[in-house]
Amino acid sequence: MTLSSNKQQFCFPDNVQVVSTTRHFVIGAGKACSGESGYADFNLAMHVNDNVQTVARNRAQLIQAYSLPSEPKWLEQTHSNICLEASSAECIGDAVITKEKGVVCAVLTADCLPIFISNQYGTQVGVVHAGWKGVLNGVIESTIAKFSDTNLLAHFGPAISQTAFTVGDEVYQQFVAKDAQLKDAFIQKGDKHQLDIYQAARIILKNFGVESITGGDECTFKQKDKYFSYRRDGEKSGRMAHLIWIT
Repeated sequence: MTLSSNKQQFCFPDNVQVVSTTRHFVIGAGKACSGESGYADFNLAMHVNDNVQTVARNRAQLIQAYSLPSEPKWLEQTHSNICLEASSAECIGDAVITKEKGVVCAVLTADCLPIFISNQYGTQVGVVHAGWKGVLNGVIESTIAKFSDTNLLAHFGPAISQTAFTVGDEVYQQFVAKDAQLKDAFIQKGDKHQLDIYQAARIILKNFGVESITGGDECTFKQKDKYFSYRRDGEKSGRMAHLIWIT
């Protein structure tokens, strides 16, 4: 299986493990496992009308390929501001954190921004599903509030880029109403706006004193051979998984 980012690019402590999957599961020298048509071969979401047995197989392969220490904490994502503790019995939320070793936090995306967060000691980690609705609803802020430390590190997984992400004026107005600084995450294009979701997240994180931020240079929409994209592929789009855990 391939990762979307090189571990050396991350700013996290060595005991923090981070994985972002792509749309393909690769065995050996590029040999791919066939999956359901329309979902490439490594969709990890159960809610997108893919074959359930195929997704279950993919999740099992994910655990085996990365020697995951536990089954990931899969969420029912609703673009909310809810951040859950991984030990919680609840599963409806858009971010998950833990202080426990060997507990795998996970979110699924197909254009939305996955944000990995760790404290500087690698004793508390989490991952956020940050689409534009979640950003407006405050999912980044609610996740940061769950951390015991204020000195945090962040890494952006793959998301849609600004030039591929056009939104209406009503979305722009909601962002500016939330924080006037967020206007810097938009470029006007006619009567529409192009949103840099990476920049919007960066502004919010920096407002909380998070200065060490890596990633933010991929595009799920444009990199069709590598990533799923809901905006590009619609309802037949699969989802990538983004995992973080402490060893």
